[in-house]
Amino acid sequence: MSLAQSNRSKALASRVSAFMDKHVYHAEKPYKEHVATAADRWTVPPVMDELKAKARAEGLWNLFLPESELGAGLSNLEYAPLSEIMGRSLIGAEAFNCSAPDTGNMEVLVRYGTPEQKEQWLKPLLDGKIRSAFCMTEPDVASSDATNIRCSIEREGNSGYVVNGRKWWASGALDPRCEIFIVMGKTDPGAPKHQQQSMILVPRSTPGIKIVRPMQVFGNDDAPHGHAEIVFDNVRVPAENMLLGEGRGFEIAQGRLGPGRIHHCMRLVGCAQRALELMCVRASQRVAFGRVLSDHGPVREDIARSACEIEQARLLTLSAADKMDREGNKSARDLIAMIKIVAPMMAQTVIDRAIQLHGAMGVSQDTFLADAWKYARTIRIADGPDAVHLASLGKQIVGRYGAKA
Repeated sequence: MSLAQSNRSKALASRVSAFMDKHVYHAEKPYKEHVATAADRWTVPPVMDELKAKARAEGLWNLFLPESELGAGLSNLEYAPLSEIMGRSLIGAEAFNCSAPDTGNMEVLVRYGTPEQKEQWLKPLLDGKIRSAFCMTEPDVASSDATNIRCSIEREGNSGYVVNGRKWWASGALDPRCEIFIVMGKTDPGAPKHQQQSMILVPRSTPGIKIVRPMQVFGNDDAPHGHAEIVFDNVRVPAENMLLGEGRGFEIAQGRLGPGRIHHCMRLVGCAQRALELMCVRASQRVAFGRVLSDHGPVREDIARSACEIEQARLLTLSAADKMDREGNKSARDLIAMIKIVAPMMAQTVIDRAIQLHGAMGVSQDTFLADAWKYARTIRIADGPDAVHLASLGKQIVGRYGAKA
């Protein structure tokens, strides 16, 4: 196994890093100011459209999508360092059309969509003309076990399906550019456990869709992206909107969530790395008790521990990406589970240390640290909570080694 970065990845990483330095970090302030002061907070900050136009003009667009001619043709291992660089800013990935949930939804359409579905929805997503949402989690059941999902997708003659149910934490559903939902629900409650669920494409404008409210993350509604609670009340969609076929929902979910999980981890390594660098700057400049902070032993220890933890998570992320490339996402599920457990907790811990070192400034709007901490803490729940991944991973490991005894 070699985790060496390819020449192609190195060249793109240099260009992405230069773009971040020249454009993205400077855009963070006007982006936040728009959200804070605009008459309609649920509008796209103009600076984001500017970033996207510049990134696309420079050929830094759709860098994900391994094994597809529609993206940059990079492997997961080649893409990981680029995603880490984008993840240094919470608006970075979107600038390159590489942000969640669109990347996962585009991968679903690439792998499982019909030619007609790709033409109608994938093409405008790849062009950055629209955005999308993924509707899986429900408020009334423990959705970490997706077999609990109650949303129904019932066949209505030969014409189509009727969707009924309540979803929440549908990230991106409140974005004014969002035009398509991927909805997971039950088509056959009597089928075997993992063949009851299906996924279907539901246009945002379909009658019967009611946005109940934006969900808040630690008091922040994440406008203009947002996370919606949604009611589907007799929402009728044509039969050709079904993805892959009835009863294939879990199959699609596993194909979607593996890459989605590792992409979050790649970005979180970038968040943590930026936090570490801010720690070092702060420690070198701030004076307390007659000495700069970097001369205090506990500060040096926090910085050293953070560097160790980031590098461990980075290498585990690269190892998971490499295994996905060599053996496929299903075979790499053990390493994907490991990094999904490790990276968010690592990032949360490192960013927390950076906040502490910055004092009151660390929890203010004057650094990216408070928002980065919220992101890391949220990802410990999103795409499967820690406990689920620990249980699944433990089962795999016992099965692997216990049988030998």
